[in-house]
Amino acid sequence: CISIADSSFCFDRYFINGDKFINALSATVFLGVSGLVQFSVNVTDRKYGIYYVAKNVQYVTDGIEAIPVLVWSNSNSWTKYTHTSVILWPGNTLIPPTDYPSISNVKLKIGVFEVHPFTMTQNIIDNSGQNYKKIIGYIPDLIDLLVNRMGFIPQITVVPGNSTYNSLVDAVVNGVFDIVVADLTVTSARSERVSFSSSIFDNSLRVITRKRLTDSMDLMAFLKPLSVKLWMVLLAATICTGFLICLYERKDNEALQNRSIIGSIAMSIWYSFGNVVGYGVDFDVRTAAGRLITASLYMLSLVIIATYTANLASDLMVLKTKDIISGIDDIKNGKLSYSRVGIVINSSIEDYYLREISGGIRNFYSLMTEKHIYTSLLNNIIDVAIMDSGVLEYATSTIYCNLTLVGTGFDRSIFGIAMPKQWLYEEALDFNILSLRESGELDNLRIKWFQGSACSDSPDVSTSMSIESTSGLFIIFIILLILSLLLYIWEKRHYREIIFVH
Repeated sequence: CISIADSSFCFDRYFINGDKFINALSATVFLGVSGLVQFSVNVTDRKYGIYYVAKNVQYVTDGIEAIPVLVWSNSNSWTKYTHTSVILWPGNTLIPPTDYPSISNVKLKIGVFEVHPFTMTQNIIDNSGQNYKKIIGYIPDLIDLLVNRMGFIPQITVVPGNSTYNSLVDAVVNGVFDIVVADLTVTSARSERVSFSSSIFDNSLRVITRKRLTDSMDLMAFLKPLSVKLWMVLLAATICTGFLICLYERKDNEALQNRSIIGSIAMSIWYSFGNVVGYGVDFDVRTAAGRLITASLYMLSLVIIATYTANLASDLMVLKTKDIISGIDDIKNGKLSYSRVGIVINSSIEDYYLREISGGIRNFYSLMTEKHIYTSLLNNIIDVAIMDSGVLEYATSTIYCNLTLVGTGFDRSIFGIAMPKQWLYEEALDFNILSLRESGELDNLRIKWFQGSACSDSPDVSTSMSIESTSGLFIIFIILLILSLLLYIWEKRHYREIIFVH
């Protein structure tokens, strides 16, 4: 028995047989609830730390038994049990199952952003005559596909179009929505605040502008396929060959005989001109030298007419529509005033502009929403705007036929579903989105909502040549008609004077 000497002062209390007590503790060993219990003279705590055993419920001959398979102690990790370490998973398999928390029948507050054609509202009249609004578009169809696969209950709220894209991220952070499904670009800044799913839409940026017909009339447009120097050379060649034809043919050709020198030269130049333009004339040459010159005129005509026709067709096509710029490089190079470039504020497009074009200077024309792009362009407030390709392709092919896209896509990115950090159902959502992509259902949605053709089939879009582009040609034609009429009157008058004299 161990006795303790009593004292009024606590520190004066001591074991009379302390050594025997320590030896008794050192020899005590037993398995407690939390593991092996044993003490040592060298430490103030139990010798061995916490010790847990994990047991696996398995079927045995006599029924069901909990068999130890894992142990955990001071090693801070689970290790295999010494005797039996085989774990049987449900289904009596050795392969661990892979699964996610079930989202079935879970109510999700979902925010969608009203932007054509991702999310649109449509007025519907039911059988009872009641009018209600229904949301349609790429995003509602995507949500329906996810509901069919995952079984959650969507509670959809349409965010007004006058909101900003960054405010959608704020709504997720502040718990207004569980997730936001919209044309929301995944950026590094946004990823610091929320998590994003796998891509629901592959995106790039495009430049949109007005279709602008040429507003200036060029009277000499039909002459531009050939340079001024070439026209001068052709004129000189026609006149020179005319003189040579007159020299070679005047004595031997009936068409040039009995004419004055000026008349013979004029007819010879007319012969050269007719062969150069490929039309021909009303008399033939008689000499070998004349035939050789005619052959040279044919060769010249073959090349000149082919070149003129090809260049004229190309120039007239360019004249029919002339865009303000050709693409994003013209904006970067300052071809257009920056104040005439429209950018939707608080968006990834604004981040791109500040980073790649202006060097952080907000010198653009600020737009609140995507709809302001089209109204500002049509009202001549801005000349161009930058926006997501999917939105602009739909708008220019379905609604705004007098607007067009220029250049190719740039700054490629993706749209993702925004969700809170470490969201419980993130892995399950990603898995189902990837399944939709692999099965081609996302591609089907893109074809359904983005391949519009209303504008391309519109009869108002003309491809015919305008009178303005050939106005100079018709003016010259009218002048020649007037000159020919005056010449006819002069010839008749001169003929009557001759008859009167005789």
